[in-house]
Amino acid sequence: MRLAVFTPLFSGLSLSQTLAKLRDLGISSVELGTGNYPGAAHCPLTMLDDDLAREDFQRTLAEYGTNLCALSCHGNALHPDPARARAAREVSRKTILLAEKLGVPTVVDFSGCPGGSPNDITPNWVTCAWPPDYQEILTWQWEQAVAPYWREHAQFAADHGVRIAIEMHPGFVVYSPETLLRLRQIAGPAVGANLDPSHLFWQNIDPIAAIRVLGDAIHHVHAKDTQLYPANLPRTGVLDTQPYTAERTRGWLFRTVGYGHGAEWWKEFVSTLRMHGYDGPVSIEHEDSLLSAEEGLTKAADFLNGLLPREPPGQAWWV
Repeated sequence: MRLAVFTPLFSGLSLSQTLAKLRDLGISSVELGTGNYPGAAHCPLTMLDDDLAREDFQRTLAEYGTNLCALSCHGNALHPDPARARAAREVSRKTILLAEKLGVPTVVDFSGCPGGSPNDITPNWVTCAWPPDYQEILTWQWEQAVAPYWREHAQFAADHGVRIAIEMHPGFVVYSPETLLRLRQIAGPAVGANLDPSHLFWQNIDPIAAIRVLGDAIHHVHAKDTQLYPANLPRTGVLDTQPYTAERTRGWLFRTVGYGHGAEWWKEFVSTLRMHGYDGPVSIEHEDSLLSAEEGLTKAADFLNGLLPREPPGQAWWV
């Protein structure tokens, strides 16, 4: 395994400045945003048609001894506003083409969330099975919006030698291992999971158990933690819509790795990943409102550098 960083937290810095910071932390792998929600501060899609810009970009990575492990374009390609859907789809397709040219195997994205009918203008995320209207919405979403787009888009990615890692995130149709596997059954093996434990913790899904459910469907991994606050949960529940900066009253918060769960938990997490065939990048994503980007990343890197397995497992000489 290797430690990586998803770099939007340093969007105010140049690529060179960002890579220099990461090198000082002993990190030599990056996941870069190309647009949509993450922005494209360090990897603009204009490089797609600019050979000189790509060569300069790759020289910069080489100068700092940095490997590019993934491109990320989290967006809503199923948005019921046609203009917004087209924009997200264009970024996603161009990201796949750029990944192919750069030799990057993985593109991280969201599944998207459509409206509840052809007439909606805003996304409709269904969170319960009843009243029966919700089953009708889910049927329409998956059959009329999700399946047609993802069959075509997954084939496009496969044709260009790229796999798509879907981040299971509430607010989108894929938010759990069950919904991820449903999409994978529709779209094929080019689609898998970006396993971010922080989004599972607050849904009361055990991320380590989720690894066993997903198996070889895991294409990428984010390192981000979540802390639950039992004093607030009886009032808010887990579907807490307060701003993330309402730290005192929220039922849960995203935290820097190690601030929600300790080393024992994270050691089991990475060990179970390896047990089930994942030995790729573990990419730190900082979204902790209680720590600065600089301090949060430093603490996460120090924490994970001490427990992430680096070498391939040895032979079981004792058996």
